[in-house]
Amino acid sequence: MEPRVDIKKEPLGKGLYIAVSKNHTFGTDAVLLADFAAEKKVKKHCDLGMGCGIISMLLLREEKVDTTVGVDISAEAVELARFTADEYSGDRFTPIFADLKNLRGILPFGEYDLVTCNPPYKAEGAGIISDSKTDKVARHETACSLEDVISTASHLLKSSGRICICQRPERLSDIISLMRKYKCEPKRLRMVCKKLGTEPWLILVEGRRDAKNGTRILPPLYVYDEEGGFSQEMLKIYGDYKEGHI
Repeated sequence: MEPRVDIKKEPLGKGLYIAVSKNHTFGTDAVLLADFAAEKKVKKHCDLGMGCGIISMLLLREEKVDTTVGVDISAEAVELARFTADEYSGDRFTPIFADLKNLRGILPFGEYDLVTCNPPYKAEGAGIISDSKTDKVARHETACSLEDVISTASHLLKSSGRICICQRPERLSDIISLMRKYKCEPKRLRMVCKKLGTEPWLILVEGRRDAKNGTRILPPLYVYDEEGGFSQEMLKIYGDYKEGHI
């Protein structure tokens, strides 16, 4: 069924497309998070605040999940994701219209192997609030907080299940303290830098439910090489998607 919003079909490679709109598209951070989360294949995945559904679709593209559920509070986002799911994923991708803070009785707790989230980067009261309702929810903690995300993920995950999120570096201490508060031990951390010699602009963090202490610090990921083009690792991450886009 065609969504009521104006859509564009964005090719993802391997014969897959994703429906995006003016209000709901995706950026480099979502692509990097999907790659970071795809360390190993899992059976059940949930993406909180899925937007157009890009992380679920990338994990399906790479055969890193058997089934995936996406949750979003935006009816438009869910409509786009359902269009994509109907067209390209069969019954492997299920978009759900819901508030991630209130998933009890909607999704089964304690059953997911992997939860991902590309959360709002700005804490409540920080930065200039956008006039756009979509941008406001996506960029600022107006609809949910970082604690809401990590608390919900903890409830969804089975023991040893993983939560993978991306955030701005200044929120790292918040992430670590909240993960430990909700029994998700930080196990992997990676800094993303624009290029060699610059401070990180993004962090990727994995927590594992009920795990022992101990965190691996991975080598930095550089988006651009010395000539200003995408680094070899970025080209590898983009994979088939890079054809016609990079």
